[in-house]
Amino acid sequence: MQITKDIQYIGVNDHDIDLFEGQYIVENGMAYNSYVIIDDKIAVLDTVDAHFGEEWLQNLREVLGTRTPDYLIVQHMEPDHSANIDTFVKAYPDAVIVASAPAFNMMRQFFGTDYTDRRQVIKEGDTLVLGSHTLQFIAAPMVHWPEVMVTYDSLDKVLFSADGFGKFGALDADEDWACEARRYYFGIVGKYGMQVQNLLKKASALDIRMICPLHGPVLKENLDYYVNLYQIWSSYGVESEGIMIAYTSVYGNTKAAAELLAAKLTEKGCPKVVTADLAREDMAECVEDAFRYGKLVLATTTYNAEIFPYMREFIDELISHNYQNRTVALIENGSWAPTAAKVMRAKLEVCKNITFAENTVQIKSALNDESTAQLEALAEELVK
Repeated sequence: MQITKDIQYIGVNDHDIDLFEGQYIVENGMAYNSYVIIDDKIAVLDTVDAHFGEEWLQNLREVLGTRTPDYLIVQHMEPDHSANIDTFVKAYPDAVIVASAPAFNMMRQFFGTDYTDRRQVIKEGDTLVLGSHTLQFIAAPMVHWPEVMVTYDSLDKVLFSADGFGKFGALDADEDWACEARRYYFGIVGKYGMQVQNLLKKASALDIRMICPLHGPVLKENLDYYVNLYQIWSSYGVESEGIMIAYTSVYGNTKAAAELLAAKLTEKGCPKVVTADLAREDMAECVEDAFRYGKLVLATTTYNAEIFPYMREFIDELISHNYQNRTVALIENGSWAPTAAKVMRAKLEVCKNITFAENTVQIKSALNDESTAQLEALAEELVK
């Protein structure tokens, strides 16, 4: 794939993978992106997953013909991008590896060597001249590993953004960018919003015409759309007006309450109501929706004097990904000693800027007139 006159795509699609990072369902696979800049000097940007080393090298050979690369630029040491560094070194023994000092430390951990005899250590603001193309290196620590550097090509105005602006899905998948990019962002990068904000601030000083991430498609048009979403996501802002109701239910009574609340909210004019059965739906998609909307309702049973396991897992996921700046309402069900609302509130109090709804719904086994009236009051409060 030709990106610009001098930049070519040499990445691969992975349709064999079922779980990315051992936990995220990827029905449409993954893309491991790698690029090569062909100038007086030739620079390869990142490798690919270990299972695709020969395919990647063949892509590189086809692009280069009789020429050989001068540099391998390592932006990110996660193995889906760095696994073939040693393969590259053996194929091209005269090439120089360009990376940050922390990246070379990780190479020693992964490969038993930091390539002292063929390395070039870079830091924030350093440049690499290939001929017409000058590459500028920008530190992006904790987006989403500490060693990350992104690269800006001042000639073609291209930002090689490492895992930033990435998404789930192979490049030949026909799917909406925002949906899988959002799930990817909050699952993979979401905890590090402040660090993403710092990178966006640095990037705003550059004239960027194209973004080349390490996952997902090259972004060539409407860049303001993608950057604006990253601004919202990384500042933990509200992307869409609406309410998410996340529930667990043992015998169907808590589910009935969640569905009744959803119907009441819709009747009262709420623009979007999303319900999620946490025991049956993809947890990463549930986390994605919790960050997308500004209001969240948690409905669960009291279970072993605590909360139902899937609800505990969901709340723990929110906390670990830095959930904040939201309104949260609570619905508990319990047949003899309801404690779910108290437990959920205590867990979420560690999050920043969480406003709890005044109305908490308490169900004793099944809905009755009293708990239905509480649902009505909660619906009124949430649509204000």
